[in-house]
Amino acid sequence: MTSEPHDRDVLTAFEGDLPGTVTPSALRRRIKRYLPALVLAFLVLVAWEVLVRVFNVQEFILAKPSEIYATFLDEFDTVVEAGWTTLREAVLGLVLGTLFGVLAALATARWSGIREGVMPFAVAANSIPILALAPIANQWFGLTSLTAKAAVVAVIVFFPVMINTVRGLTEVDAGELELMRALAAPPRDVVTRVRLPNALPYFFSALKVAAALAVIGAIVAEYFGGRTASLGFYITQQAGAFKFAEAWSGIIVGSVLGIAIYAFVLGLERWAMPWHVSLRAADDR
Repeated sequence: MTSEPHDRDVLTAFEGDLPGTVTPSALRRRIKRYLPALVLAFLVLVAWEVLVRVFNVQEFILAKPSEIYATFLDEFDTVVEAGWTTLREAVLGLVLGTLFGVLAALATARWSGIREGVMPFAVAANSIPILALAPIANQWFGLTSLTAKAAVVAVIVFFPVMINTVRGLTEVDAGELELMRALAAPPRDVVTRVRLPNALPYFFSALKVAAALAVIGAIVAEYFGGRTASLGFYITQQAGAFKFAEAWSGIIVGSVLGIAIYAFVLGLERWAMPWHVSLRAADDR
């Protein structure tokens, strides 16, 4: 019974190191870290508004942020519905591209023969322009199919995920491999205990890049046809009708979707590898 206060003190002292806990000092560090970006964004919006008004820039060249905001509120239900369609396409393509990229990386890192065959294919897939791939995907899967847009996204995501994961699986410290051989560890343990942990930082670096590319790929693929309730269709229709404030509203939703997927990947990274030095260093700043 007398040890309980001491136990609580110990727990409090190490609370900041426990996963999922946010101490006041950690909260202050996070605010300090993100505050410059928020202030810069605010200053950019203010400068944008002032310059457009002072130089009387026409809406078809650049709409005012205040006008875009008012239009966004008016078009909220429409752009959110369009964003939901685009989000499903982007997430489905991101999942498929990541899955195939990781599987190809595992096979490539394990067998050199597959590496010689898969790597040129991966480079070729990365060289295909979205503008050429989107119409073909629409022809294969149907103009209004989510699968057509997801296939375009999957091709875009596949290359960075595969290449980075292969690097993480193969660029392992020789001393660690020597230690596993000295312990007579089976190949499965070498993969799970050495190669996969080493590949996680490379994998998440690629996944953060792929998160932004997924939304861009989905919107560009929608330019070539698709559901009317999608961001690509909405932006092209509004821009074609010279309703540029409405088009900017769609762009805002696309940006929010990209940031949301990126933030999810960051959270997944912290959950999967809280031990990594880069994450601990970021928390200490």
